[in-house]
Amino acid sequence: MAEDQDIRFMKMAFEEARLAASEGEVPVGAVVVCKGMVIARTHNLTETLTDVTAHAEMQAITSAAAYLGGKYLDQCTMYVTLEPCVMCAGAIGWSQVGRLVYGAADEKRGYTRFAPQALHPRTEVVSGIMADESATIVKEFFKNRR
Repeated sequence: MAEDQDIRFMKMAFEEARLAASEGEVPVGAVVVCKGMVIARTHNLTETLTDVTAHAEMQAITSAAAYLGGKYLDQCTMYVTLEPCVMCAGAIGWSQVGRLVYGAADEKRGYTRFAPQALHPRTEVVSGIMADESATIVKEFFKNRR
C-alpha cells in the first residue's frame, strides 16, 4: 500500500521534473504531502529566478511551510525525483521533514556522499522510487544541452 502511494506521488514529482525540463531547468521535481493531501508541487527554478538556491526541494519547503503556517514539516512526506544535494538536505533537516522519498541517486552531488547526517535524525528515507525514469530524464536533459 505505502509503495503504491509512493509511486503515485512520485509520478506527480516526475510531472514537475518534465515541466522543469520544458522550461530549460534541470529536471527535478518535488511534491510535499501532508496527511494524504498534496500541499506543494514544485520544480527547479534556478534559471527562471537566477537564484542558485531555487532548487525544487527549497521551493517545496517554502511552499509547504507557508501552506501549514509553520516551519516544521515533521508530519509531511517530501517526494523528489533526484537525491537532494547537501544544501537541500540541510534545509530538509532544518524543516524536520518526517519522510523523504527520492528517485535516482546523485553520485556527483547527492547528500549521501558528502553529508549523510544532514537530515533530521527522525526523518525516514526511502530511495529508488522511479529511479530509472528520474535518472533518464536528467541524463537526456544534459545530453541535449551539450
